[in-house]
Amino acid sequence: MAETRDFLFEIGTEEMPSAPLMNAVKQFGPLVERGLSEAGLAHGEVRVISSPRRLAVIVADVATATDEVHEVKRGPAASIAFDADGNPTKAAEGFARKCGVPATELIRREDTDGREYVFAEKNIPSAPAEPILSALCERAIAGLEWPNYRSQRWGSTHETFVRPIRWLCVLLGSEVVPVRYADVVSGNTTRGHRVLGPGEHVVAEPAVYEQVLEEAGVLSEERRRAVIAEGIARVEAERSGAHVDTPKKVLDEVVNLCEWPTVLVGRFDEEFLAVPHEIICESMLSNQRYFPIYDASGALTREFVVVANGRPECAETIIDGNERVVRARLYDAKFFYDEDLKVSLEEFRSRLAEVAFQEKLGSVLAKSERIEDLALAIAHEARVGANTASDAQRAAHFAKADLVSGAVVEFTSQQGVMGGYYALAAGETPAVAAAIRDHYRPRFAGDALPEGTAGCIVAVADKLDTIAGMFAIGEPPTGSKDPFALRRSAIGVINILRERLDCGYEALVAAALDAYAEQGIVFEKDEVAVAVCGFLKGRMEQMARDAHVPADVVTAVSAGSVSAPADFFALAEALRDARESDPETFENLAVAYARASHLADTTLGVEVDESLMGEAERELLLATDAARDAVALALEKKDFAAVIASLAALREPIDRFFEDVMVMDEDPALRANRLKLLNRFETVFADVADMGALAKK
Repeated sequence: MAETRDFLFEIGTEEMPSAPLMNAVKQFGPLVERGLSEAGLAHGEVRVISSPRRLAVIVADVATATDEVHEVKRGPAASIAFDADGNPTKAAEGFARKCGVPATELIRREDTDGREYVFAEKNIPSAPAEPILSALCERAIAGLEWPNYRSQRWGSTHETFVRPIRWLCVLLGSEVVPVRYADVVSGNTTRGHRVLGPGEHVVAEPAVYEQVLEEAGVLSEERRRAVIAEGIARVEAERSGAHVDTPKKVLDEVVNLCEWPTVLVGRFDEEFLAVPHEIICESMLSNQRYFPIYDASGALTREFVVVANGRPECAETIIDGNERVVRARLYDAKFFYDEDLKVSLEEFRSRLAEVAFQEKLGSVLAKSERIEDLALAIAHEARVGANTASDAQRAAHFAKADLVSGAVVEFTSQQGVMGGYYALAAGETPAVAAAIRDHYRPRFAGDALPEGTAGCIVAVADKLDTIAGMFAIGEPPTGSKDPFALRRSAIGVINILRERLDCGYEALVAAALDAYAEQGIVFEKDEVAVAVCGFLKGRMEQMARDAHVPADVVTAVSAGSVSAPADFFALAEALRDARESDPETFENLAVAYARASHLADTTLGVEVDESLMGEAERELLLATDAARDAVALALEKKDFAAVIASLAALREPIDRFFEDVMVMDEDPALRANRLKLLNRFETVFADVADMGALAKK
């Protein structure tokens, strides 16, 4: 067996952007590991190390040569492989070609079953690791993908990389593995931090690579992240109850923008605290990657965390420079805010006439008018009070006004938020301002719903208007295309209706489509309404499955008439829980229902002649009518456990009916009467669920 050595493969570059670097880290280890396995080189653990200027992999215990292999493969029977004259047939030639040997070298011998077959035997000699690793490294560099980033060329060749490659450090043990890529030739040196450890540093072997880097001012990604976390924890501990806001996306980027992080604290001028903290924080996070500090009460402070990548002893100079930069940024934010306050909300709203919502659906002003009308319809359907309905309508009137404000043009993610501030400044009530602020929620999975009822109404109006409009013009989402995020909007609508407004969506869809018709959009309302309701119901079904409601339960409830989201989920969960607590009862009931449904003939109606009935039939009739009344009352009270219990009570009478009664009797009168009874039985379930869907297939 070949000896083993550790393997180091480092690609040194000019500074790589954070996002493509993180993407490359995910690819690099599997690329190298797959290459080693395909080449037959035994190896141990594969570990990736990265920084803004390098992408490296260390592989433990790589064999210095592949193992010698003796391959034996059995082919077709000898009688098929050779003709009467002993010449190889096409079958033999095909087998030999597949095995990589001449047909003349095939061996004939008897196998364990006593028949004679042809065999291909091939010795694959051991191969040294060095040339294999050379080729693997060159393939791995070229095989890295950089989605959404254009690769660059340098030097005199055509090879590309996300940033120019400046060095390659490739070692198997202490020996340099020769690798060439775009005029860069491998060696045994790496490069340190541009300031703390400039120039080349010799790496004697892979085992000392990380030590060499650290001595040259470069920490691994794991160490950098830990140093930053420790520094932020120290900052919070020094300020009792303080909290440093570190959004994951920004933190990941900061980790990959430095090689030797130092956590420092800067301050900005107090005058900027008068500006809405959302745009102050976005300016710091998005533009400068500074982390805001909040006090124990949750208020923004004048301090912020900056992660430096320079000499720690130069901290004061670094802080001063960053404070100068943030001052300029925050002055811009303050300027936009101050200028926006000089413009009325009505003026902003009128400017929406010049902003397109969608080519076929008109301007944002037209959308604003539609959601104002739709908000009233939703308030009526949700049966909220007059004051809340008035707040919702007022908020819908101004909901989109801030889209043309200077602050939102500069900080697009703050749409709605800035509108809330401008509404308060204009004298609108806190409820109206909050509804404007929250009406984009939920913006993503897990996002909070609007706080107030008025905000929930405007949020549903906004999202449902977009969904209805896109369906009305024949542009619903497809498998690969959803530019207006209709699926996300549908989930938001379902969640708000379920958690806050407790009403259905059918009447709301009709109102949304009426608004488009009044605007002059031509479409077939009934057809589009069915499509939109089906789309919303489909999202609701998927949400139920994601919440671990069994698929057959979701299918069963979807077949009923309960569609208001809160009721749909409550019924599905009640049915799931009841079946889990008494699976035998529900399996038998489901089978009986499926049988009854299969036999039922709706053309006959449900009016039965009791004089033609035997005992089992009368028992089922009484149980059916009792269950019908109980289900109707329970549905009215939204007591879905009682609904399920009433249906479960039909199990014994329907079982006895099928045991004692011949449904398809030769007597036409008896047969028709029994089919009517099954129709009557089936109608009890019609508004609830298709119990047959729960029968085991």
